[in-house]
Amino acid sequence: MKLLENHRILAGIGILTTADIKRYLGLSDFALRKLIWRYQKHGVLVKLRNGLYTVKCEGEPGSFLLANKLYQPSYLSFETALSYYSVIPETVYTIVSATTRITRTFNSLGRDFSYRKIKKQAYGGYRVIKTGGAAVLIAEPEKALADQLYFIFLRKAGMFDRINMKKLRRSLVWKYIRQFQNDKFIKWSKSAF
Repeated sequence: MKLLENHRILAGIGILTTADIKRYLGLSDFALRKLIWRYQKHGVLVKLRNGLYTVKCEGEPGSFLLANKLYQPSYLSFETALSYYSVIPETVYTIVSATTRITRTFNSLGRDFSYRKIKKQAYGGYRVIKTGGAAVLIAEPEKALADQLYFIFLRKAGMFDRINMKKLRRSLVWKYIRQFQNDKFIKWSKSAF
């Protein structure tokens, strides 16, 4: 009975941290560890990464929401955002985000999530969109291109064969390129873009 009651409480939340579970159920640290172990064993909770879970009956959280929650602060960018906006025709299999933290890669629920570190002064240029009933952060198309160009400049990413420039405002791309505050990158961008 308690399992079902707790399940109902947690089911409406979506992605949960251990602190969320503790707060919603009013548990001690010992009871929290025991509950998480038992709920994972019974298939009620699915571990996304250390300290992050989802309730199994709710289905899997959307990839974009999961990307925002796995590693914070972050927003979807690079080829993921460019594909979302149809700026590039390629299908993207790894969900790529920008972060101010160290570059990391995770595999969760059978998907690959990559987080690329950018300078704090260049972190921004994103918007909130609704997808699957959840609000997620995603770069403006121009910012996603600027982020991608920066990583191409650093030789940490490859160039795309086809980019639909009609969907982009060049002046806004240049604004975001300048935010990286790197004269060599700005000069390189003039010939590459």
